[in-house]
Amino acid sequence: MGNPKAFIHIPRKDAGYRPVADRIHDFGEVEQTLNREDRKLQASRCMDCGIPFCHWACPLGNKMPEWQDLIYKGKWKEGVEVLHETNNFPEFTGRICPAPCEKSCVLALHEAPVTIRENEAAVTEVAFLEGMIKAQPPKTRTGKKVAVIGSGPAGLAAAQQLNRKGHTVTVFEKDNAPGGLLRYGIPNFKLNKSVIDRRLALLEEEGIIFKNNTEVGKDITGREIMAKYDAVCIAIGAGQPRNITPEGRELKGIYYAMEYLSQANQLIMGEPVDEKSIINAKGKHVLVIGGGDTGSDCVGTAVRQGAARITQIEILPQPPAGKNPATPWPYYPNILKTSSSHEEGCTRRWSLNTKAFKGKDGKVTSVLVEEVEWVNEKGRFNMVSTGKTDTIKADLVFLALGFVHPVQEGLLNELGVKYNDRGNVLVDKNYQSSVQKVFATGDAAIGASLVVRAIALGRKTAEKIDLTLR
Repeated sequence: MGNPKAFIHIPRKDAGYRPVADRIHDFGEVEQTLNREDRKLQASRCMDCGIPFCHWACPLGNKMPEWQDLIYKGKWKEGVEVLHETNNFPEFTGRICPAPCEKSCVLALHEAPVTIRENEAAVTEVAFLEGMIKAQPPKTRTGKKVAVIGSGPAGLAAAQQLNRKGHTVTVFEKDNAPGGLLRYGIPNFKLNKSVIDRRLALLEEEGIIFKNNTEVGKDITGREIMAKYDAVCIAIGAGQPRNITPEGRELKGIYYAMEYLSQANQLIMGEPVDEKSIINAKGKHVLVIGGGDTGSDCVGTAVRQGAARITQIEILPQPPAGKNPATPWPYYPNILKTSSSHEEGCTRRWSLNTKAFKGKDGKVTSVLVEEVEWVNEKGRFNMVSTGKTDTIKADLVFLALGFVHPVQEGLLNELGVKYNDRGNVLVDKNYQSSVQKVFATGDAAIGASLVVRAIALGRKTAEKIDLTLR
């Protein structure tokens, strides 16, 4: 620990965002960067706590105090090496992780935690820029073959870990390019796709085989996969979106959020999209139902397409700003979160339940909503109708309500895996399914969660697969 009093004398300094007037006209990353000296000073604020709650809160168990100190001392290469010991893709988490580590930082007690997430992105960018991150192919091969189905963060992490153990790994991806929701779900203004491609080039150099535009269970049967590979790792994510079915749900102009976000990314990447199916918010009144990050991403995308007005509604009550006694430190706080997209132009409303979609000539024109109250009854909150209604004009509606479980039709049902009570693939402590040599990881096993948790599960599952194969 180079400077034990830095946290006293050096204030937290965020890199901040590009000006709103500038960033809403393109899909470039909105977050700015600090220079190296500023970044070193921010890293010096880490106190090397006796009990590092940041380490406890991180699903990957990243060693924050160690690599913060290395950044402060200018040892960028050693810093990124320590980071890679626990995290395969710090360039992803450094951009899009909600940073539970920062929420549990001791300095968060004074609302000025160490800028861990930004430091993570910064040290990784320095390492890539100066050629410190290189491919690490295995020196020998085991002769065992593993199929990883799905190329999101869990699948990529599992593939890299298994490949480095010497197994021959093939990753099957149903879309045009690997990345899963990193590529087709998260907008470019949060994660530029060149960041993914840069990492994929290294994975291919390490010997991982990618087969794109190949949907297992459709283009190739699960039976064929089972016959050709010694182990199968299912990493298809939780792709079944949560739906609501008020009156008028069948009207045109109502889409799942991921339909919209995926298509927007496809258009930016130049992938072919049927012109008749293009969803464009230009000049339209947009309603986003769902107050989470996916809803926020819809807001930011609609802003860039030139929407006339954007409203985002949430069925839950508005959380408090600042601190919330119900979720005290070091737990992840349930507080009001204002994203970069919200800053760009959006009306946010809470405690609203969608009652009906109204339309004309088969197209949605407005949405009837009702105010609700949440009443605590014996420790359990129940939604109570108030009878107060309102009509929100809407030419486009995006359902950003999360996901319920992996898509079961096709591969999973063909393999005959069992499901838990939430519809996810049922796995044991070794992440093995009810079918021999079939494992499941990431959201396919635990339901929709964070990218950082998906990477962590991918790593753990790879470890269990390796032990099984050996």
